[in-house]
Amino acid sequence: MLRAAAQAGPLTELRIGDRPFVLATGPDQTQQILAKRPDVYVKHGHRARPLLGDGLISASGDAWKRQRKLFQARFTVAGTRRWAHHITAAAERIAARWETAADTGTSVDLGRDMRFFALDTIWRTLTGTPLDEVTERELEAVDAVVASLPTLAGARPDPALAVDDALRQIDTTAHRVIGLARARRAEARPEGAPHLLDLLLDTAETRAEYTDRLIRDELVTLLVAGHETTAQTLCWLFVLLDRHPEVHDRFLTGYEAAADPAGRDALLGALVQETLRLYPAVWLVPRHAARDDVLDGLPIPAGTSVLTCPYLTHRSPELWPDPERFDPARFLPDGRRPQHPAAFQPFGIGARACLGQHFALQEMLTLLRLLLPAYRPRLTTPPRGAVFGANLRPDGPVRGTLTAVRP
Repeated sequence: MLRAAAQAGPLTELRIGDRPFVLATGPDQTQQILAKRPDVYVKHGHRARPLLGDGLISASGDAWKRQRKLFQARFTVAGTRRWAHHITAAAERIAARWETAADTGTSVDLGRDMRFFALDTIWRTLTGTPLDEVTERELEAVDAVVASLPTLAGARPDPALAVDDALRQIDTTAHRVIGLARARRAEARPEGAPHLLDLLLDTAETRAEYTDRLIRDELVTLLVAGHETTAQTLCWLFVLLDRHPEVHDRFLTGYEAAADPAGRDALLGALVQETLRLYPAVWLVPRHAARDDVLDGLPIPAGTSVLTCPYLTHRSPELWPDPERFDPARFLPDGRRPQHPAAFQPFGIGARACLGQHFALQEMLTLLRLLLPAYRPRLTTPPRGAVFGANLRPDGPVRGTLTAVRP
């Protein structure tokens, strides 16, 4: 439906059910909404509020500014380096699983492995400890809640997906972890740079707004934001390579011929970026007009619901030649890609762009350095398609077998 609406132009009025919307797919219009007029086009409620509460993603106004400032330095390019040992340890854990599977001919659940890797990484960053199997099972409740969330804020969740028990499980796990961290801190203050949960507990000692509830909300927000996008992107990457074995062949040839680590990372980065172009996890971005405005000649009355759609912007033939083709070479140093800042926006643009984008990219590169040159997955259970829900995820399990790549 959105694709059909976008054919009318870069800014389109449409109705979804009984609700009027304005859909923006052009880069100029998207930039106006998300980057140049954030005081006009604001978040108004959040579809994930039942899960995230008042955490950073769903917060707004001055509260959002204070919460983002607290984490900002931890997720810059330089700040991400402090987590490198956690990312590497989580990646090596998956590489060991794949080595065993390749040696024994055992099939792997790629979707679950990518989720475990991303969740293990953010768990270590939050707590300083590896993810254990009990906590992994408990945190499956997060995926159950995310799957139940409506695509648009204000819409009703799918009544077939009851999530009250899952939300209670998430609360139980979060409060247990917070309690354990407090007990550990009572015995001895952590040495070195604090992990993210320690940072929250430190802040609570001087800032009254950091109640147990807000600490829980921030913890869950970081868990969700810290693994969902990464896990889905990695899963889509393996799906695309399976669909396009010629691209996989070119990658392996180029990787082996690359003269230095920077050249190899450029190839890996191009694969990740092209996957993010075709399958941005945050594929639809809702905003609310806080006051009357005129956008590209179209009057936008206060209260209008406005949507930007990275999925469609990334597939615009005016911006991306042959947009449906999987072509990582677009993102190589000598590749051709549009220069408009809103033409490629997998992590958003403007003040509310994803705080953890450098962290996520470093995660993916670290894992792919270990897996892609060494193993070639062949999918035995590819996804049936894509689910356009609160995020853009494969429809169904993604399973396959692994073949070791021999030099």
